[in-house]
Amino acid sequence: MEHGAAPTWALENYDIVRSVTRFGGGSLGAARARIALVALLGLPGAAYLYQGQELGLPEVDVPVQAPVDPMWARGGVCRDGTRVPLPWTEDGARNVGFSVAETAADPWLPVPEGWGAHAVQRQQQDATSALSLTKAALELRRQLWKNEVFTADDGGIWRVKAGNLLICERNEHFHVAVAIGTEPKQLPAGTVLLSAAPLAADGWRQPNNAAWVLQD
Repeated sequence: MEHGAAPTWALENYDIVRSVTRFGGGSLGAARARIALVALLGLPGAAYLYQGQELGLPEVDVPVQAPVDPMWARGGVCRDGTRVPLPWTEDGARNVGFSVAETAADPWLPVPEGWGAHAVQRQQQDATSALSLTKAALELRRQLWKNEVFTADDGGIWRVKAGNLLICERNEHFHVAVAIGTEPKQLPAGTVLLSAAPLAADGWRQPNNAAWVLQD
């Protein structure tokens, strides 16, 4: 803000390991990636989502004979783990919807085994999926912008409360709360507009969770 421009936030791109894997992998990494996404979209400024981040995709271990990244040939660094085909359907026989031809051609990178478990088709039917959370967060973000709950000129006041509850006060009414550590944290007073996971109890946030809180 010192330079007259709001910050721009991003968690993923094709040069770094996907959030789910980078944050621990498995169910823990998936939970942490969800809270990071909720936090990202609540912060002041612009936010970028990398393709597949909205699906909670993990990094893929591309077979050693398969990389096509020029960096692999030049220096042994492979970034293709984030660039495999996106899973649209659960049909592995047709490259999880990436190729819909009757005779599906091989994509430029192989489709990982079981990749259909992350498919858009499947996640659209699950209200708790990463895709559903992303859609809900983006729609709420648009509504809060439209209703001037926050604006392009918002700054941010950062503080860490007792128990390692990270707070970003975007303005006097809208707060982003991120729970880290191992114990439940008490949220700021107000109405929880969005939560990365169900609340542990009224007014409390379990670890590895994040929320948008609107104060009167």
